[in-house]
Amino acid sequence: MNKRNSFVAITLSLVVLAACTSEQRFASPVQESGLITHVDPYIGSADHGHVFVGASVPFGAVQAGPNNFHKGWDWCSGYHYSDSIIKGFTQTHLNGTGCADLGDVLIMPYTGDVKLYKGTQQHPDSGYASRYSHDEEIARLAYYTVMLKDHNVKVELTATERVAFHKYTFPKNKPAHIIIDVREGNATEDKIDAYCFLQKVNDSTLIGFRNVNSWARDRRVYFAIRSNIPFEEFAMYKGYTKTDSTSMQADTVKGLISFKQAPKEVMLKVGLSSVSGEKALANILEEIKDWDFNKTVEQSNDKWNNALACMKAESKNEAQKRIFYTALYHTMITPSLYNDHDGSYRGTDKNVYEKAPFTNYTTFSLWDTYRAYHPLMSIIQPDKVNDFVNSMLAIYQQQRKLPIWHLHARETDCMVGYSAVNVIADAYLKGFRGFDTTLALEAMKASSTRDDMGVKYLKELGYIPSDKENEAVAKAMEYALADWGIAQVAKQQGREDDYKKYAERALYYKKYFDANTKFMRGIDSKTKKFVEPFDPFKSIHRQNDYTEGNAWQYTWLVPQDVEGLINLFGSDQAFITKLDSLFVVTGDMGEHASADISGLIGMYAHGNEPVHHVAYLYPFAGEQWKTAEKVRQICSQFYTDKNTGLCGNEDCGQMSAWYLISALGFYQVNPSNGVYVFGTPLFDKITLNIGHEKTFTVVANNNSDKNIYIQSVKLNGADYNKSYIKYADIMKGGTLEFTMGDQPNKEFGKAPENRPKSAL
Repeated sequence: MNKRNSFVAITLSLVVLAACTSEQRFASPVQESGLITHVDPYIGSADHGHVFVGASVPFGAVQAGPNNFHKGWDWCSGYHYSDSIIKGFTQTHLNGTGCADLGDVLIMPYTGDVKLYKGTQQHPDSGYASRYSHDEEIARLAYYTVMLKDHNVKVELTATERVAFHKYTFPKNKPAHIIIDVREGNATEDKIDAYCFLQKVNDSTLIGFRNVNSWARDRRVYFAIRSNIPFEEFAMYKGYTKTDSTSMQADTVKGLISFKQAPKEVMLKVGLSSVSGEKALANILEEIKDWDFNKTVEQSNDKWNNALACMKAESKNEAQKRIFYTALYHTMITPSLYNDHDGSYRGTDKNVYEKAPFTNYTTFSLWDTYRAYHPLMSIIQPDKVNDFVNSMLAIYQQQRKLPIWHLHARETDCMVGYSAVNVIADAYLKGFRGFDTTLALEAMKASSTRDDMGVKYLKELGYIPSDKENEAVAKAMEYALADWGIAQVAKQQGREDDYKKYAERALYYKKYFDANTKFMRGIDSKTKKFVEPFDPFKSIHRQNDYTEGNAWQYTWLVPQDVEGLINLFGSDQAFITKLDSLFVVTGDMGEHASADISGLIGMYAHGNEPVHHVAYLYPFAGEQWKTAEKVRQICSQFYTDKNTGLCGNEDCGQMSAWYLISALGFYQVNPSNGVYVFGTPLFDKITLNIGHEKTFTVVANNNSDKNIYIQSVKLNGADYNKSYIKYADIMKGGTLEFTMGDQPNKEFGKAPENRPKSAL
């Protein structure tokens, strides 16, 4: 062979190898087909996306996946793409949060000498941790696998709703071990405060619990582990001290399964429960009745395909479809199931509720998800809305307030506002009635009349003083928004006194508006004047008037009364001029600015939630075309199909929900009024399965990267001049047809009668 032919052959071989590597990354032990082939779970796993990487089923209690050593904020999910060391595989993970927790029941297979210490990032060889490479790692929706390089052990994971299924392939002729570290979790070593229990039931079954104080205090998870082959040896350790016990409770409990000669394969089923180890074992027996690992993968793939079928997006651009369906996947990891197969669960009050009449959920990141996630779910997952609300009402009955940021029956009290009110009000005002509506209003009122988090000042003074309460402006703005929802629910229930009271409170936001600077500002209780000095750019993390933001971002947090906000500015044009400036102005936010302020266009910060509605405010002032420009820029700039494809925390589906609902061409600005304001559709066609065998289709004629402006609209074949659509019209089914162009139609939606309304 001559040199030229040799060079060509080598080049072709490298191309083939590269292609195989690319295909292998998306491979699984079973043939994949359907919508799941468009999903890449690595999107958002780098930078600050904090997404979960591992195996799960839609809305499942289990998220089985790898854990790196926790090294700070970007490891909130337990995994970050930049890492190269795995300390073990845990059964629960958060998805895209800004705080770290979970990482329950760490299990790690390894070979060689007995090691009870996990090692360190710098010296993994000092323990059972292992190096790994992304070249030998595959992440799919219901399947995850990686080769542990230091032990030559192949790990495969899949999951059902309440059971993680592990499969380990060991090398020949080596001692093999599987450590179960009950204490270990997703936190730095000095932040783990746990009390553990482990019991050997027989030579192939273990049960236990992990009671941990982390972000969520006094959280308890019960588990059961079953092996497909009997344990050759099993030892229990208190810390690093071996005992003869087969049952142990202590701060640090470890179980070690050992084989003198590694079996080729070991499989474990790990069931979870909030009630007991016995219930966890029952969940295993109900959900995975055999040891056919590939069958479980296939069944879980089917669950994902069925779930993703709620939205069918048509595009010739595969990268765009990958972004879309990965975003849809990210909206189905949480809220997560929090009951056993028989319906039982442990409540916030620590009591066990047997066979609950609703499906109980947990992991409610409500300050984030009330904005886009829940309005989207009311369209594409309407069968889950009543269960979400019933879960929140049960939490209210158990802790006497609605959830704020609820995790595994524990209240973290994270973030500001009583945001569950927005979700419940939205459900009620959209006609959902699968919950106790009287209890719902009671719960909303109770949460809005507490004495903590500044509400006491709101009741007594009519505002929250900056010198008495941190984050005063942010809290007051969130409360006013939620109070609007309470007022509308009270009105529909004929509670006139409540309606008047909360309608008045919904307008309290006006007290913070400074007509001179045109910003929402803090008020000092002693002077009764705005706090000085004032810098609209400064954002001191959680220690000033705003929460993870500054005055530029919080001035627009009035989605319940955009018309009122426009009046405060003085005119449509003054409002638009200030809004335009948000997207271009730059300034020093200070050395203590929150890391959440990311995804910047001027001072618009798409990486954090308070501004997620802001690009959709232009139609309220008659300039819908500007929303089209901003939304297209945000979508193209901050959503990609790379592992860096999210500009901020995923926040339990909110970041992805914003993209999905914007891709349809609209967004619910007021989170509780069912009015979806037009932006710009991203796809040629999206069909929604909205339940009851009905569909709603969004078509964009002449759609392209340049043709971003709405020229005209038809609804079910008839001309449609409004720059919004109501929830009720979507849920009737039908077709919304946009005709797009490369120049703004500045008359579309300009007339006052065609503009969206904040009120119902």
